[in-house]
Amino acid sequence: MIWEKDSKEMIQIPAGDFLYGTEREKIDLPEYWIDKTPVTNAEYARFVSATQYDPPPHWQGTTPPLAIADHPVVYVSWYDARAYTVWAGKQLPTEQAWEKAARGCDGQDYTWGSAPPTVELCNFAGKVGSTTAVGRYSPQGDSPYGCVDMAGNVWEWVEDSYDEANKVLRGGSWLSHIRHLPVTRRLALNPLSYDFVFGFRCMVMPVNDEDQGR
Repeated sequence: MIWEKDSKEMIQIPAGDFLYGTEREKIDLPEYWIDKTPVTNAEYARFVSATQYDPPPHWQGTTPPLAIADHPVVYVSWYDARAYTVWAGKQLPTEQAWEKAARGCDGQDYTWGSAPPTVELCNFAGKVGSTTAVGRYSPQGDSPYGCVDMAGNVWEWVEDSYDEANKVLRGGSWLSHIRHLPVTRRLALNPLSYDFVFGFRCMVMPVNDEDQGR
């Protein structure tokens, strides 16, 4: 599905059970759709242009450097990510929705299965030195549903709160140690936080043909 508002490809995650968390608890979720990749700089730029929202501080004005146009947008807080979802008519994924899209139904440790991370599978541990274009590690690093960059590249904000003061990020980043790459790892930060390793992707619940998706 291509979501009309932001022209982004989305992946269908079918309804059903999956094994959640380190304890592999069986959780049932309804059908939903999730962005195939993190939101890129080019995609975020369309949002900035349409809404006059403040751009990330490392851009050249309201336009990202061409060399990183297809990299995940970074220097976005949870509130920035939420503002994008409101404009796009989407929402941030819940932790459960993010994890099911990342690991599939069978409780695997990483998006690609059980094998330890390598430089062929994802961007981590500062081995590249920056974010990379979304899809660089496809298909070998993709999730069972075909979602891209759910391990490494950028930590992704999700909807859920960790506690009264903090929101949750998932997935690890280009700078993360190998221990942060399992799909169950969680990072808790103040929602006002933003950094060169924080990004996001969006989800939607089922849509009809008349809606702005298909």
